[in-house]
Amino acid sequence: MGRIYRIGILGCGGIANAHAGNLSKHPRAELVAFCDVDSSRAAKFNAEYAGGKAMEFADHRAMFDKAKLDCVWICLPPFAHDGQLEEAALRGIHPFIEKPISLDMKRAESMAKAVKKSGVRSLVGFMNRYGGAIEKVKSDIDSGRAGKPGLIQIRYFANSLHAPWWREKKKSGGQIVEQIIHSYDITRYLFGPAKSIYTYATNQFHQNVERYTSEDLSASVIVFQNGGTATVTGCNGAIPNKWINDYRVVTEFLTAEFTDSNNAVIYDTRDRDNVTKLSIESGRSLFRWESDDLFDAIEKKRDTRCPVEDGAKTQRLVLAAGESAAKGAPVEVNC
Repeated sequence: MGRIYRIGILGCGGIANAHAGNLSKHPRAELVAFCDVDSSRAAKFNAEYAGGKAMEFADHRAMFDKAKLDCVWICLPPFAHDGQLEEAALRGIHPFIEKPISLDMKRAESMAKAVKKSGVRSLVGFMNRYGGAIEKVKSDIDSGRAGKPGLIQIRYFANSLHAPWWREKKKSGGQIVEQIIHSYDITRYLFGPAKSIYTYATNQFHQNVERYTSEDLSASVIVFQNGGTATVTGCNGAIPNKWINDYRVVTEFLTAEFTDSNNAVIYDTRDRDNVTKLSIESGRSLFRWESDDLFDAIEKKRDTRCPVEDGAKTQRLVLAAGESAAKGAPVEVNC
């Protein structure tokens, strides 16, 4: 079975439930500590996911000092990131961190520097990179089988007020940075480094909602260094409490229609007179694949599928989207 990892969870909010649920059942994980500024939430997680046997903390430094962690899952809202990952890395604790990793590049670069200096393995929670259908298309692109890159078309539709902090752009970064960042990351993952981005974003539907300063309507055009292009559209005014995130990918010899990262229909268009179709239907747990990747990377001393350094590049792209929207002009990037 291999080594069992002692794990702490920092931030016992919404997304942490998904990770704790996965790790509590993982044969190679032991949840030994929970930390949250609200002690009742740490206690709740301890009872639910560790049978009350784990340690509870209100301060991450105390957890790092006393819990003898191998890994930490950092599940904090973006405005709360103020050095926790750096402290973990410099103590030799391997960090998983949920997106977005920061609200500015200074913090993102600080994280990448700390990981590089310490030599720990890191993983940013861009879980859609692990989807079965994404994995197939990525393999075809990287091998050259798909031919030249063409177009990626992604939509992210939602309609939810979310948490009060989420609505405030200064705390969440806005819908692009906090939520649709998954979609922007997939464009980079499939087509490589971006060259420029041009974005329109506005608050179209929530102008009368108190403290709602995030955009709820956005559209970006991304140009990649290899000549490919992507469009990412987002909306928080669609079907209430339903999340729609689908993709279409076109390359020289491949067209893929995704219902999500696990499931797609892929057309091989190399022979115009004999187009073939492949259906990828996967139900894999993306959270499980994330944890497996981090554990394997630690043991083999290799990079994960999205180390902090690469996650920071996606962060740069979505921050450039906001800059473009504010300027009303394209922004050059190298990420």
